[in-house]
Amino acid sequence: MKIAIVIPAYNEEHFIGQTLQSLVEQSVQASQILVVDDNSTDGTAKIIQQFQEQHGNIRYVKNKSEQVHLPGSKVVQAFNFGLNTLTVDYEILCKFDADLIFPPNYLEHLVAIFKSDPQVGMAGGFCHILKDEKWILENLTNKDHIRGALKAYRKSCFEQMNGLKPAMGWDTLDELLAQYHGWNIQTDQSLMVKHLKPTGKTYSAKAKFKQGEAFYGMHYGLALTIIASGKLALRKKSLTYFINCMCGYLLAKKLKKPFLVNEKEGRFIRQLRWATIKKKLF
Repeated sequence: MKIAIVIPAYNEEHFIGQTLQSLVEQSVQASQILVVDDNSTDGTAKIIQQFQEQHGNIRYVKNKSEQVHLPGSKVVQAFNFGLNTLTVDYEILCKFDADLIFPPNYLEHLVAIFKSDPQVGMAGGFCHILKDEKWILENLTNKDHIRGALKAYRKSCFEQMNGLKPAMGWDTLDELLAQYHGWNIQTDQSLMVKHLKPTGKTYSAKAKFKQGEAFYGMHYGLALTIIASGKLALRKKSLTYFINCMCGYLLAKKLKKPFLVNEKEGRFIRQLRWATIKKKLF
């Protein structure tokens, strides 16, 4: 199966070289690894261009954008820019972050997952972070969720979802919409990916209400937003995070911001979320 990888990169000079090196050492090679330099101000571009000179499947493209790092919108806009400049066809589309080190069999395992079950629309491994000189699971989400840092889509699933939404929560919404269209999500705990930069490290202060705004945009409703916000706040051990989520939701509702999905999709999302909660409780 042909693989295309799009990597948005903003000021990643300390990490992008390790990411690309781990990808060129894969047992199964991608047809194209397209790195989008999202208006970096450091040495990111030079490093990518050096890899491009040495490896025929690596391409560098430059995207002009604001330097403020807002979660969701900036990275998805850069990804979409790269997607539109791909020069190869593909059966598997990957959106990877620029601060990861992949095990050498990662792409080979992805292909095996997609080949083994034609109903798998998305697949991925798990991010691990370095703590006390040990690589441990970056435990921010459930085991059935694929982190936004390492998404892989079957092309037909990605097209049915109508791509990625440029908003915080896109990496939850994509899985919900995939399931709405009848696709399965598969994770593989044996695929340990080293995450070199902790999630959210570079988010700006402007981002604090974005998660609650995303819950509103996905038609969660107040009750689900309270539960989801509380769960995230517990993981982060932050009451302030819960308050910011709720403020973001209520502000988006007051301003009547546009939804990320239509009412029918929103109804499915609510039903799926409540079913998951009931399953865990009972």
